[in-house]
Order: sequence, then structure tokens, then C-alpha cells
Amino acid sequence: MNKPIKIGTRGSKLALWQANWVKSALNAVDPSYAVELVPIKTKGDKILDVPLAKVGGKGLFVKEIEDALLNGRIDLAVHSMKDMPADIPSGLCIGAIPERENPQDVLISKKEQRLSELKPQAKVGTSSLRRKAQLLRARPDLVILPLRGNLDTRLKKLETENLDAVVLAAAGVKRLGLEDRITEYLDKEIMLPAVGQGALCVEIRQKDPEVEAAVLPLDHRQTRTIVTAERAFLHRLEGGCQIPIAAFGDISEDTLTLSGLVASIDGTTIIKETFSGEKDSAEKIGTALADLLISKGAKAIMDQIEHFNL
Repeated sequence: MNKPIKIGTRGSKLALWQANWVKSALNAVDPSYAVELVPIKTKGDKILDVPLAKVGGKGLFVKEIEDALLNGRIDLAVHSMKDMPADIPSGLCIGAIPERENPQDVLISKKEQRLSELKPQAKVGTSSLRRKAQLLRARPDLVILPLRGNLDTRLKKLETENLDAVVLAAAGVKRLGLEDRITEYLDKEIMLPAVGQGALCVEIRQKDPEVEAAVLPLDHRQTRTIVTAERAFLHRLEGGCQIPIAAFGDISEDTLTLSGLVASIDGTTIIKETFSGEKDSAEKIGTALADLLISKGAKAIMDQIEHFNL
């Protein structure tokens, strides 16, 4: 490409790290690429005093960046995959999904206590309904408090807002070099990750062959296969941030195994199942797992939560 490649990104420290990683990866493929970052403020960055579920959930951190991609202000966008809605706007597509970082959630506590060691009524910060439901399932005695802001802000709030612990994505903590702050990696049996957690999404315009060719070497086939299954699960359930939904896929030889759950917000009801199949059938596996959960009552939980939010 002769012209500069403009990467759209949120302006947080983590988002800039992710965009710079993509910039470096592009230059590793072809040092002649002139790559520049274009920070864009999203609605999710502006509204910090309201839980995500109350202001629209998924899409809050990507819409303005996608608009810039559609109108040609930028050439590609870098998002956290877990922020991506199930549906992508017409004219856009996922150009690459680089190799996934650790998808787990982590507990960071003030006194270096693990989840099982926190005192009754300990205050744990998270604005994720998925995390809240699973925390309360494991420890119904905890007090879960809303926690918004970028990763740095949330870590500061652990000290300033009388919290005992916070739950964050391992990937972001590791990417910012804060791994030494982690008290505990939460086992997937206790805390199933968000769809796409730990993976990046490089979004491009359809029918843009130059950019498509530039980002293709960044794509990691196994990560894309797994994330495709997780996103098919999300798409079938039509879930956003307003519903506690989790999914995690894994590949062993030629078999893809996908675990997924839908939960009530208080964690008292959790429907969780696993489905396996040929790794080449990622989308079918995701859809089949969602149908299995629906047959076991997941839709009733989702309808109840949506009715409550109206």
C-alpha cells in the first residue's frame, strides 16, 4: 500500500497497546507500511457513571469506530473481540483475529486473598453481569458493586472505593504488564469467560483488497475457528451485555469443544452445557450449543431479564 494505513482505536491505555501491537505486526510483515493510529472516543468511553447494561450493552465501544471505518476516515479498526456485537454492520467484516491471549478472568484483591478466602460480605467490583452471576453462584455471600472505567481506573478504584477485590480479564492485565497484581486466575469451572475474551478483532471494509491482504498474515486459524464458534453461540442467543452469557471453546486434534452458559443475574439459576464436533463445523457447533441451552430453559431466563430491564 502506498498510502498510510490508518488504524482506528479507542484512546485507553489498553486499546492503544492493542492498536500498537497490530501496527508492529503489520510492519513485521512489511516494513514499508506507513501505519498511523487514530484514537476515537466511543459512547462507552463517555458514559462512565451508568452500568453498561443500562445504556445499551454491546456496541458501545465500537460504533463510532465502525462509523469512521465505513466513511473512510480510517482503514481498519482494532477492538477487543469481547466488545463486538454478534452482528457486524453491512459493508464491514472481520479481516483478522490474531492469536488469543489468556481468555480467563482474574481476581485482584487488596489483601491477596483468593476468591475462597474473601470474608463474608466482602465487596467485589465488576460491571459485568456475566461475572456478577458466576461470582454469586460461587459465593452468594459476596456484595457485588458496579465498577466502570478503563483498566487503570478500575485498579485505582480497588484502593479508593472501599473494595476488597475486583475481577478483570487476564488478557488486559497481562498486556499492560500488570501480571504481578493478579491474585488468582479464576478457573473456567467457576468463571466461564466472555465470548471472544482475550482475542483481538481487526475489522476492515468488505471489498477492500489492499487492506484485506495487509491484515491476512495476522490471522491465527485456530483462534479464528474457536471465536467463530463462540460468536455463533452468541448470535443464536441474540445476547448483549444485558444478559449473563459466557462461552469458551477449545480444540484438541480435530475436535472443537464449546462450553456455554446463560445465567440469571443473581446467579441462582445457571444453565451450562458443552457441545463437541469437528473443528471445521465451528458455526454449527456454536448454534447447536445455543439451541441445547434454549431447550433447557435459557430463553425463559433471558426473557425474564429483558422484561425486568424494560
